[in-house]
Amino acid sequence: MALYEHVFLARQDLSQQQVDALVEQYKGVIAANGGSVGRVENWGLKSLTYRVNKNRKAYYTLMDLTCPPAALNEMERQMGLSEDVLRFLTIKVEAHEEGPSAMMQKREERSERGGFGDRDRGDRGPRSFGDRDRGDRPPRSFGDAGGERGPRRPREGLERGAE
Repeated sequence: MALYEHVFLARQDLSQQQVDALVEQYKGVIAANGGSVGRVENWGLKSLTYRVNKNRKAYYTLMDLTCPPAALNEMERQMGLSEDVLRFLTIKVEAHEEGPSAMMQKREERSERGGFGDRDRGDRGPRSFGDRDRGDRPPRSFGDAGGERGPRRPREGLERGAE
């Protein structure tokens, strides 16, 4: 049997119990078709990058599946018919990951691997942000109409009284 990682997004107006009921329903579909579900991670209610079916947030859930393709197709068919499931994605994997997924790891654990600030910049030296950190830029004045550009002139053909 093939190994899959499956993530689905449920509507924001569901309760956590309703999301758990959806997970149990899809576990039953997989089991009825000869497969099994490994770990299930509820990532919680997260903001979406863009609106999906008028929803700004969604409940994310990850499932590790070991099942034949027919079981997966049936589960995806039922998810496509459900109004509670906004999106889903299934990826075939060689082996399931051990331990928590990257979404469930604490920030401290992720930072041990090294973040953007730990990268070696080689011979380029430290980052410089131009004149922002030197403070030698003169203050801007936005209320001054004359300013550095000089007084405004009316455009040709738009003078008052020209008809």
